[in-house]
Amino acid sequence: MEIWPAIDLRHGKPVRLRQGDYDQQTTFGDDPVEFAKRWQESGAKRLHLVDLDAARGDSPDANRDAVQRIIEATGLPCQMGGGVRDEATIESLLKVGVTRLVVGSRALKDPDWFVEMCDKYPGKLVAGIDARDGMVATQGWLETSDVSAFEFATKLRSRTENIAAIVYTDIAKDGMMQGPNFEGLAEMAAASDIPLVASGGVTTYDDIKQLVEMKMPAAIVGRSLYDGVMELGEVVRLAGDV
Repeated sequence: MEIWPAIDLRHGKPVRLRQGDYDQQTTFGDDPVEFAKRWQESGAKRLHLVDLDAARGDSPDANRDAVQRIIEATGLPCQMGGGVRDEATIESLLKVGVTRLVVGSRALKDPDWFVEMCDKYPGKLVAGIDARDGMVATQGWLETSDVSAFEFATKLRSRTENIAAIVYTDIAKDGMMQGPNFEGLAEMAAASDIPLVASGGVTTYDDIKQLVEMKMPAAIVGRSLYDGVMELGEVVRLAGDV
């Protein structure tokens, strides 16, 4: 199982939110590059970056410099989400050196466009499906749609072979240190053969072991690393990400 340590960015600094709530933010220092290097030294082979400013429609450039510095400092493949809603943003972030991009709100609201972009940039775009009670949430988790996360995944696969992966996040679990929604992940895995990335609530070594047993292709790990609940080196070992 691939492990993607998360670095969430706001105003160029590394932060974490509880359940996507911008009013429940914890800031971890001033320089996200320090964490990027720390995760690399601990065995990370790739990084998951989130632009929280762009995700909720604030400045799309607030974290661009930080992203570029992370890529240059580590040389690791970086997956990035947050505010990827048009082709110009896709092109500019790929030019910066981001390996693949997570598209959330625009993919749901305009699936024709997302499918077109997947086919134009094969293997570069990931569908970010964030769910609240099984329904897709959008706009930086500020809105909940009437679309089933599982139906959405199934429809995407029927329309393109060029989507790189699905990052599936259960909002109720994210940042809460309570474990992932294993049932929801199993349903999502059954809904489509698109490679699935588990996100939200991955907190303990037992969580990692259970995801491995489920044959989950990849997982994003965030708050538990920052709070010292898990050591990344042990996570990588348990995941077999060698």
